[in-house]
Amino acid sequence: MLNMQRLEIFVAVVEAGSFTGAANTLGLTKAVVSFNIRQLEETLGVSVLTRTTRQVAVTEAGERFYLRCLKLLQDAENILDDVRSDHTGLSGIFRITTTPEYGARVVVPVLSAFAALHPQLRIQHVASSQNDDLITGRFDVAIRLGQLADSTHHAKLIDRFDILPVASKDYLTTHHDSAITDLEQLQNARWIAHSRLAAPLTWQVLTPAGDNVLFKADDPPMIMADSAASLLAFARSGAGVALLPAWLVQEDIANGCLTQLLPDHRFPRQGIYALYPNTRHVSEKVRTFIDFLQSQIEKRSRK
Repeated sequence: MLNMQRLEIFVAVVEAGSFTGAANTLGLTKAVVSFNIRQLEETLGVSVLTRTTRQVAVTEAGERFYLRCLKLLQDAENILDDVRSDHTGLSGIFRITTTPEYGARVVVPVLSAFAALHPQLRIQHVASSQNDDLITGRFDVAIRLGQLADSTHHAKLIDRFDILPVASKDYLTTHHDSAITDLEQLQNARWIAHSRLAAPLTWQVLTPAGDNVLFKADDPPMIMADSAASLLAFARSGAGVALLPAWLVQEDIANGCLTQLLPDHRFPRQGIYALYPNTRHVSEKVRTFIDFLQSQIEKRSRK
């Protein structure tokens, strides 16, 4: 039988990169940490760490074991949280990651309302343009936008949104005689593209006649950026055409800062997904938050 405390000590050593760092994190002595790692390796019958005078490295077997330990410890924590919630409501730590833009506009207000309903729950929100790993990041939920890549995690579709080609009036006046009137002109435009998309300038587009046509920009993007906020800033400054979420650019279109191009054409709608780890036990706080998020988004859409 594996000792759960030893698993926690092993995870702490891996993350700290040393016995001393793990000891400081856990409030133990270095000797206690070292003893428990030796006992763990004896139980496993394999070395999970290699030691030098200055640092500790993870073996190949140790790397696989580390990822399994994270899942196992997360399962254990979820079970404890659920038992506590039966008596005191949701408690413990709830870690969630989102993109900075969607997080600030949509998820953070929902998290604030969720925190008010569950005062014993400690919420940690991480805004990142990276697709941070749920397991190594210790995240309970990740909100992902766009086309969902294959994943070992569970995923729930929360909502969908339109993506719109937009440009500033200065750009259109300088490069297109003030307007783009067809797909061919749009294909010839100076594009600003998202660097995290595999094919950012190739899309199936629905025409006003109801035909699905392949849209592909003629030239590589003039500018690439790794966040929607940067793409929006470039578009506002007249650098070119960007394809951006409707929820992000609606205000700019309404106040005339940006112009929606070919509004009678439809680019593919994108999904908003809640991802959560594929563990044996999905915690009550994860299920409750995802349901709450979806209900709040539905309320917003009805207004």
